[in-house]
Amino acid sequence: MIRSFPLAPLALIACLVQAACSPAPPAEPAVTATLEAFYAAMKTGDTAAAMQQIAPDAVFVESGRLETRAEYEANHLPADIGFEKQVNGTRGPMQVKIEGDTAWVIATTEYDGTFDARPVNFVSAQLAVLTRGDGNWRIRSIHWSSRQR
Repeated sequence: MIRSFPLAPLALIACLVQAACSPAPPAEPAVTATLEAFYAAMKTGDTAAAMQQIAPDAVFVESGRLETRAEYEANHLPADIGFEKQVNGTRGPMQVKIEGDTAWVIATTEYDGTFDARPVNFVSAQLAVLTRGDGNWRIRSIHWSSRQR
């Protein structure tokens, strides 16, 4: 006589033994950590650490201009580092949306202080697009815009 066993308990045991049913870790903390690492590197002037967060084919959008990764590193990043070293910003909450291996993050940062002996007081809006490859999130594009307060 052949006995039949319900499959559900066997599947549960397989899940527990292999951890096959454990949900994937949430991606949102990894996405925000990538952006935080990018901004922290700018604040400390670590160009290599900032560029490590950026995908090879990234495009930056600011002031009506498009910059490749290489152009950003050579031209714009040094200015961003100089600014971040002199002016403190207060970032609002990051709004993160994820679809598969693509994420987009929207945030604003309020800046108030002095840059190169000139007062600054503005709000910057950011839209960052990141993709996941090999388990790592990388910045593919950032669009910055700002307005005076």
